[in-house]
Amino acid sequence: MSKKGYVYILSNNTNNVLYIGVTNDLIRRIYEHKEKIIAGFTQKYNVNKLVYFETYEDIGQAITREKQLKNWHRDWKIKLIKENNPEFNDLYEQITK
Repeated sequence: MSKKGYVYILSNNTNNVLYIGVTNDLIRRIYEHKEKIIAGFTQKYNVNKLVYFETYEDIGQAITREKQLKNWHRDWKIKLIKENNPEFNDLYEQITK
């Protein structure tokens, strides 16, 4: 049985830094970013606002999509976010309801 996968984009409070990640547990992973549990890029640059995500039935599909998005130009990523979340709101509360 395959495991669900999620691709997500985080930003910081001023929306000038983007981070793309993949996980099999979106709520847990965003919580880890928000609480700065894992040292690295998102902790260093205070990137913890969930501004976009996609859900896949298979983690392999999510990994493929993550690689695709990481190769995109910044403008394309911003357009993708704005089409779904024009105000760059934090979607974390929405997924934890």
